[in-house]
Amino acid sequence: MARIGGGVLMQRLRRRARVLRQMGRALRLFLPMIRDVLLRRYRPVPWGALLWMLVALAYLVSPLDLIPDMLVLLGLLDDVVIVGWLLTRVDRHLAGYRAWRGRREGGETPSGEGRGDVKPPS
Repeated sequence: MARIGGGVLMQRLRRRARVLRQMGRALRLFLPMIRDVLLRRYRPVPWGALLWMLVALAYLVSPLDLIPDMLVLLGLLDDVVIVGWLLTRVDRHLAGYRAWRGRREGGETPSGEGRGDVKPPS
């Protein structure tokens, strides 16, 4: 019985670890992406990532919550879960930026360097 429960627990932990990695990746890439967009080094602008991050920030600062913060533990837990889910959405919309940045840091610079919408020559 303990073996079955341990296997299920490990699967759940692996899924949670994947979500935590997505959240961390979104937070690490968002500000550099904003900088590259403002400096016009990266195009097209990932509007989806900006929108999801705005929603996450609005949820954090909004007095309206799914579960009121007066219920301390549950109120904080719902904030963590919802903002975490929103950050995974941000991460999905940063896939193009992540690929562009990887090419750029890897030394491969396509013609028209600095533009995220230029594909490397094939």
